[in-house]
Parts: sequence; C-alpha cells; structure tokens
Amino acid sequence: MSSLYLNEELHPDAFAPGARLPVWGADARHAAQVARVRTGERIGVGDGRGRLAWGRVVHVAQGEVAIEADEIVIEDRPGPRITLVQALAKGDRDELAIQAATELGVSAVVPWQAARSISVWKGDKAAKGIERWRSVVREASKQAIRASVPEVGELVSTRALAEALRLAPLAQGAAWALVLEPTAPLSLSAAVPPRSLSEAAGRVEGPTEITLIAGPEGGIAPEELRELELAGAQLVRLGPEVLRTSTAGPAAIAALSVLLGHW
Repeated sequence: MSSLYLNEELHPDAFAPGARLPVWGADARHAAQVARVRTGERIGVGDGRGRLAWGRVVHVAQGEVAIEADEIVIEDRPGPRITLVQALAKGDRDELAIQAATELGVSAVVPWQAARSISVWKGDKAAKGIERWRSVVREASKQAIRASVPEVGELVSTRALAEALRLAPLAQGAAWALVLEPTAPLSLSAAVPPRSLSEAAGRVEGPTEITLIAGPEGGIAPEELRELELAGAQLVRLGPEVLRTSTAGPAAIAALSVLLGHW
C-alpha cells in the first residue's frame, strides 16, 4: 500500500492534477531515510484538512520530498461528526484509545480530567500532553490514510464538560451525548437504532454531532454520572463485558459506524 505524508501548510488550490506537492521536515526525513522512498514511487500527500493527492515522486532530498499529482481526493465523510471525550489514564492507555479512535474515523478527541483519573495534567504537563495527543492522532491518520486529522481539544474538567453539553443543542436532537457506562440499563444499539430501521420508520434525520464519553480506570464516579446526566447526556452500555478505558471508546465508534451506515 502507498504511504501518506502530510504538509499542513499546503493551500487548497495546490491540490490539482499535474501540481508539484512537497512535504518537508520530519515527514520528508522519514520518507527519504526510513521508508527510503525513491523517484518514481507512488505516494500520497495530504493537508490534514480533507484533501489528498496521489502521484509519482519527482524529488527526494533529506529536507524535501515532492510528488507530481495525478489523482486528487477531496474527503466527503458521512455525518454525524463523532467526538471522543477520553478520560486521562495511566501509562499509554488513553493514547491507545485515541490512536484506535483515529483509525476508526473519529472527528475529534478531547482529554478529560475525570475524578478517578490516575494521570493528572497540570500546568506544563497539560500543554505537553495535548501536544503528545496531537502527534498520536497525526501519525494514526497517516497510518489509516485519512484525509483529515482529528482535532484535539483542550483539557476539560467534569464541570467544564457538563457545561459544554448544556450549551450544545441536545434538546433539539442536533447533538447527542452518550456516556459509556457498563451498568447503564440502556444499550448503545437501543439508544442509536440502526439507520435501516430509522429509514423504514421514515426517520432519516439524525444528529449532526455525537459526543462519546469514556471514563478512566475504575469507571466514572457516581457524582460525575449524575452531573453528566443532568447536563443532558444519556448513559449507555456496550455489552455484558466491562471494557478497558483504552478499548471502550474505539468499540463504541466501531458500533456507531455500523448503526449509522458508515460501514
């Protein structure tokens, strides 16, 4: 399979057949020194904002690799937009969650300082953590050959998360907030009926935004569950098993992809 490299500085007008599209910096070094890309090979160049170009390599140097585009792809992803609010977790479990979520098509990820999060981001550590997450989703996007790199939001507290949900148009049905909770009486498939059933019932309209909220090791604290419910979120379970924090969010995204007809 051809490899994808990113250059976020490219102007949208640069994506045209016959155009020369370069990548610089770390991506160029990886292509030239690690992947050992050679002139004539076919690779992809994207801007991380929904545009991809495929073409033959016409220039290889330590600081720059360039292609001549012969195929342009403009992303047209089906709605709704899915955001994963991922609780901070010890080790790299939160990073594993957002990496898999990116490969599965999530639109954005938001780090959440939950009450039971063992990992704590404060001050400089928060800034470094966000930059690390951005690196994780960028690399995962290239691995998955994604035209768009998911956004990484700022760190939120439970109170800030609940307030954001209150401001969202939940009541109008334009946005859904689903809290992944193993003890919830309602299953994900009950909360989000398959698109085929909605079409049969004449209800083809759905939310434009879905927010999935995944807790840390040890689960979401009862007081947090109450606060999120009061803000309009719906508690849902994925099945009889209790999933790790690193797998709950990606599993829900995969299930939603089927229920919404994306897959």
